[in-house]
Amino acid sequence: MKRLTDPDRGAINVILNHSNHVHERPFKLSKKHSLFQRIPYRNILDGVGNTPIIRLNKMAAGLKAEIFAKLEFLNPMGSIKDRIAKYMIEKAEKEERIKPGDTIIDNSSGNTALGLAMVCSVKGYKVKMIVRDSLSLEKIKFLRAMNVELVMIDHTLPPESPNSYNNITPRIVRETKGGYYFDQHNNRENNETHYTMTGPEIWKQMEGKIDYFVAGIGTGGTICGVSKYLKEKDPKIKVIGVDPVGSIFYDYFHSKKLVNSSPYYLEGLGDEFLIRCVDFALIDDIYQISDKRAFQLTRQLADTEVILAGGSSGAAVWATLRLAKEIDRPARIVTIFADSATRYLSTIYNDDWLREKGFL
Repeated sequence: MKRLTDPDRGAINVILNHSNHVHERPFKLSKKHSLFQRIPYRNILDGVGNTPIIRLNKMAAGLKAEIFAKLEFLNPMGSIKDRIAKYMIEKAEKEERIKPGDTIIDNSSGNTALGLAMVCSVKGYKVKMIVRDSLSLEKIKFLRAMNVELVMIDHTLPPESPNSYNNITPRIVRETKGGYYFDQHNNRENNETHYTMTGPEIWKQMEGKIDYFVAGIGTGGTICGVSKYLKEKDPKIKVIGVDPVGSIFYDYFHSKKLVNSSPYYLEGLGDEFLIRCVDFALIDDIYQISDKRAFQLTRQLADTEVILAGGSSGAAVWATLRLAKEIDRPARIVTIFADSATRYLSTIYNDDWLREKGFL
């Protein structure tokens, strides 16, 4: 391994791999882009964003394309959702839509809830979250440790039920004094967050050398916000979404037909309704993945690359590998690893649970 020179002299040796050729050159560091944080952050919220991008080596061995992943589980609360929690709450404050003491309400697969718990604890808001009863035990424990009020919803209820995960939330907002509907699924400030923060970070970190961006489709904010930014910088960049079997996005994208959704275990991806944050015009293709395959790749990611991430990251890396094999040429593919294995130790990383569900 090449030894880094003293960062205080303003230079390190960086290995840049372009396709199959490796080049070494000095990379000058400005004070703004120093390797090290030079002053203390004011509070935990300043730690949101600026996550690293790493190259996948073993899983991509033998492929002509290079695969890179942005490690969003290194945000303070362990997921990419810290970004929207901070950005959207601070924008609501500036526009005087919320005031201290209000209750922030939304439905969440857990990560947005944790991000909001962090932001609202710092800023003096209460948090009420609507979650499915199939949520991982770790997420529930994390949320209760952060004093989040949880409303548990039967995950088997059909989408049209007035008490379903999506339908009950606006009613709870109306019934809560001082309630503010965060609405991560339909509020385009979600997309704006990633257009403003995540997209520019990726572009700078990759020095503008990107051919494909791959991401799971959950609320749609990440993939569509990043896509909008990257395509404005380089219209040739293609964007691939990943959707779990049981969700409706894959079929709607390919056939414009709304199919009936069905339960699945992959948390944080897919939905049972069309939602406003998903802008299909910004997506070039969508791949569909089963729970079993997503979980297999999640475990493989830990075994080979020593990256302990969540199930959506397994889905994302599966999609990048499929894409790399399909194009079979030198290219740079970037994806997002949205959250951490710490949320799934009792499920994806538990062989007994995998056997019980038929995934092992």
